[in-house]
Amino acid sequence: MNKIVEVRNLYKAYDTGEEKTVILKNICLDILKGEFVSIMGPSGCGKSTLLYLLGGLDKPTSGEVLINGNNIQKLSDKKMSKLRRKELGFVFQFYNLVQNLSVEDNILMPLLLDGEKPQNHRKEVKELLDIIELGHKSKAKPRELSGGQQQRVAIARALINNPKLILADEPIGNLDSKTGTEIMKLFKKINIEKGLTIVNVTHSLESAEYGTHIISLKDGAIETAECIISDEIAIDNRNKV
Repeated sequence: MNKIVEVRNLYKAYDTGEEKTVILKNICLDILKGEFVSIMGPSGCGKSTLLYLLGGLDKPTSGEVLINGNNIQKLSDKKMSKLRRKELGFVFQFYNLVQNLSVEDNILMPLLLDGEKPQNHRKEVKELLDIIELGHKSKAKPRELSGGQQQRVAIARALINNPKLILADEPIGNLDSKTGTEIMKLFKKINIEKGLTIVNVTHSLESAEYGTHIISLKDGAIETAECIISDEIAIDNRNKV
């Protein structure tokens, strides 16, 4: 089995004065290449904290997170930063676009920060604009776009470095139901056509059901974990990467 994420006995707690607040307790899970995993649960159950730990944006109190076999707790800050840039793509509830840059330049931003020359990546940008169906908006600024269009740009930006894993934190939380459905269909398309592994945090069962697997959290622990597509489809997705 080709594991892209391994989580072992993950525990996260915060000291609040004289008390300790436990956010996650004894989380163990594997995510395989090509899976689309939905992590769902009510507000405060620890799902966003888990996502941040998977992406190395926070550190666990104890336990391990391995990305492609690399124990991220043992990486230097420099190596962790490189792993985030090269192997992970992030999509958040708030689009975090640079307002004075065009759609095209927002998509290129991760490459520009890496010192890459934008003219060397115009083909990739065009392909991503086709995927998110915004080729006609390549020169537009974020203020000229709807919320759904801005989130599409954020998704393209997450894909520009050809990451192994996309981590999405409530990506449709700011969108109306129709636009949210369109965004989830886009994630599903990317998962199926590109075989890209996706982890999506959501409080909505409707959103979660776009995934191949659903992990339900309650009070910081995994309550249930289920596969919602056939093993044949999951294996097919893994073989596309």
